[in-house]
Amino acid sequence: MSNVSQRLDLRQSQNLVMTPQLQQAIKLLQMNNIELAEYIEEELEKNPLLEKGEPETQTSVEGEGDTTAAESSAPERDAMESGFDENWTGNEADTPSSTAASAGDYTGADVYSGTGAGGRSNFENDENSLENTLTRDKTLREHLLEQVAVDTSDARDRMLAALLIDQLDETGYLREGAETLAERLGCPLDRMQALLARLKKFDPPGIFARDLSECLALQLDDLGQLDQPMRILLQNLDKLASHDYDALARACGVNETYLRDMIDDIRALNPRPASSFDHFVVQTVIPDVAMRPIPKSEGGGWRVELNNDALPRVLVNQSYYTTVAGQAKSRQDKDYLSAQMNAASWLVKALDQRAKTILKVAAEIVEQQNAFFLFGIEFLQPLTLKDIAEKIEMHESTVSRVTTNKYIATPRGIFEMKYFFSTALVAADGTSHSAEAVKAKIKTMIDAEKSDAVLSDDAIVDALKAEGIDLARRTVAKYREGMNIPSSVQRRKQKKNSGPA
Repeated sequence: MSNVSQRLDLRQSQNLVMTPQLQQAIKLLQMNNIELAEYIEEELEKNPLLEKGEPETQTSVEGEGDTTAAESSAPERDAMESGFDENWTGNEADTPSSTAASAGDYTGADVYSGTGAGGRSNFENDENSLENTLTRDKTLREHLLEQVAVDTSDARDRMLAALLIDQLDETGYLREGAETLAERLGCPLDRMQALLARLKKFDPPGIFARDLSECLALQLDDLGQLDQPMRILLQNLDKLASHDYDALARACGVNETYLRDMIDDIRALNPRPASSFDHFVVQTVIPDVAMRPIPKSEGGGWRVELNNDALPRVLVNQSYYTTVAGQAKSRQDKDYLSAQMNAASWLVKALDQRAKTILKVAAEIVEQQNAFFLFGIEFLQPLTLKDIAEKIEMHESTVSRVTTNKYIATPRGIFEMKYFFSTALVAADGTSHSAEAVKAKIKTMIDAEKSDAVLSDDAIVDALKAEGIDLARRTVAKYREGMNIPSSVQRRKQKKNSGPA
């Protein structure tokens, strides 16, 4: 007879409990400075114990020698910092009052000192509601970045492309010339010119044009209508504006009827390619962090500073709390004041930790990409979120939140911090897809199609979207043509002529 035994296993496990306080901390971390300012204004309206303070003096991290390392002893980790980097239990996270007395105010001027002290956060299972609060229709910027992710595999070109996207004006034009951009970014002119040529083939047609004439030319070229007479017409748009049709007809070498057809073709175009995206709004980028060189006489390197103008300063009004708390009679009033004090103190603490984390991540990015800042885009180093996370002893998800929609002002321009990562620009589903991989998918789909179900480019777009790859139809057409695959109309004719397999 076999022995049957029973035993009771007692196991201790620690799970991340998504408390309201931790949700708030995560939400604040991923906000850009505009969203943060709006959020704080709302909190100031809701909580009578909060008040706005004035920005304080600049806070900086100084590097040593020719690098950007910031070496000093790490501060003791408080409850808020632990909340970012460690798994919280319910009991630990539900006691914000323990930090209330020391919360004081958020100055926006805390110094990053050192590399942290252990612990990693684990936010892979964030509640969907946090992400849903930031969902919205696709912007032009996102639409273009998705095309960059698929079209461009070189990290340096990706970074350049992302920067150029941020240089577009409200019409979708890139006014600055290739020579100026190349010089400022330390980029060879031929690389910049080649990249611009690719970007000008992106959707929507006409994007990245330098002026109206080029914008119209790009759209006409996309339609196969950019012949020599049309080129001449685009060079004489001033005459078109003055209705000097006789002079235009002579210049283009066409009769008046043909000229009017050409003009009708132009009027059917979109002179403002960015206008098709309702969410494209031009606004001045306010950097969260700035870096500047330290004179060699002072040791050299870089000084990385928080931009306090982008960091609202929030205070807890202790004197007002003391006054009203002394007047509170009912248990309901006392509970309300206690809750408001805890909420105010926690917000101050969360803002303080947000600033420290941004500065810590920015300082490490500057350290890792020192050669880029010194010598230009050709010296951009391969870098991943994991590289930074391991250096500063934080979780990758925390670094990801910090680097998204946060900007750093550098001697070479203002960059979103995620631009410095090789894998930062990804497709719609969050997965990085190379152009070669997408082309292979398209070819596989076409190879498998039947004679009575030939796939149009639109059908291929839908099929790719079902796999999380969101591409414009003209991008699919470009890839198909690049593989010398005929259009769906031509393929249908070929299959019909060849008969059943």
